[in-house]
Amino acid sequence: MSQDLKDRHDVELAAQAAAGGRREFGELVRRHGSAVRALLRRMGAENSVADDVAQDAFIQAYQRCAEFRGEGTFLAWVKRIAARLYIKRRAKEARYVDEVAAVDEAGPSVDHVARVDLDEALKTLSEVERLCVSLCHGAGLAHPEIASALNLPLGTVKSHVKRGLDKLRARLQPEPTGTVGRSAHVG
Repeated sequence: MSQDLKDRHDVELAAQAAAGGRREFGELVRRHGSAVRALLRRMGAENSVADDVAQDAFIQAYQRCAEFRGEGTFLAWVKRIAARLYIKRRAKEARYVDEVAAVDEAGPSVDHVARVDLDEALKTLSEVERLCVSLCHGAGLAHPEIASALNLPLGTVKSHVKRGLDKLRARLQPEPTGTVGRSAHVG
């Protein structure tokens, strides 16, 4: 990879890719591929599915590169494409959603380990909460966009995002220290 590609801004690379520049688009994939796959995994995709959907998203981004105007970041744009593709894929695999719901109802086994990372915390959310939170805060979609993509009422999406964030905050909050030997209740 020549140094000049690494020094170019995403907007410039996207414009050149829109004109058929495969090397330039390859640089965009190199820069942002892992972030797109990470978003998809946070949305609940297995590694192989995340790889497949990310690849499809970049193919679609290459085909539609002329539509990217640089009004936001290229990464946010391609994340939105990937999130929408994943939602479509999940909708086609409705039986998978039922299987995940059955697992979620059984409840995740929780190891009380001092360090809990975001990916593990996201796995404790219900499927729909994880999707709504990931689409809102991972892919940057607005609540109305999420409602449309998931075919849910806007209020329901807002509730799922709020409940999911509340659960994540509670899960990721550090354990209180220094309470040994002290009464928790003062009467």
